[in-house]
Amino acid sequence: MLIKTKEDYLETIFHLESEGKDATTKDIAAHLNITPASVSETLKKLSEDKLLIHLPYKGVKLTSKGHKHALDIVRRHRLSERFLVDKLGIKWEEAHEQAHKLEHGITKVVGDKLYKMLGEPKTCPHGNPLPDKNGHIKEEHSIPLTLLNRGNNLQIVKITDEEPKLLCYLATLGLMPGTKLSIERKAPFNGPIMVKVGSAIYALGKKIAGSIWVKKYERG
Repeated sequence: MLIKTKEDYLETIFHLESEGKDATTKDIAAHLNITPASVSETLKKLSEDKLLIHLPYKGVKLTSKGHKHALDIVRRHRLSERFLVDKLGIKWEEAHEQAHKLEHGITKVVGDKLYKMLGEPKTCPHGNPLPDKNGHIKEEHSIPLTLLNRGNNLQIVKITDEEPKLLCYLATLGLMPGTKLSIERKAPFNGPIMVKVGSAIYALGKKIAGSIWVKKYERG
């Protein structure tokens, strides 16, 4: 098992890549709340360990070896979230931060037993897919809310940004996996997106809307 610091880096890079973003030194530093100078030093070590490669002007990218390690970390993290929410009653918006403290101490044996005990879940509480024990991950097709226009019937599949304050805000609006909604209007010039949930209408900024991934569905 890798040391905690390296695991944090691999997990962060995995999330950035999963959202189609470049894993730049600046973005990694922002996610981990540390200085870019500290990031550069650790990235160098991860590169020496063959866990990532540097891409000119784009930051870094996980190697096959690095991706495999990252999936293992993500599995432990999402299992921890399910355990905290399903078994301990931890609030949906608090699970991510608490799971980050647990994930590093979970061995493969414990992870496999947790998976069985939890009923073999497919996702974390925020809808993000749970990698299986062999490192395979099955994504349900979904796209960011920002890429859709008015006139579609939509259902939330996952929330990709698990920052506690954001999750708390989304929970108060009822914007959680499984929630059905529709886009009422998209303001021009990167303005807010107006979404309708039941009889309520909310204005979502582009950053928030970009973390809400949805799928289309046909009304019955």
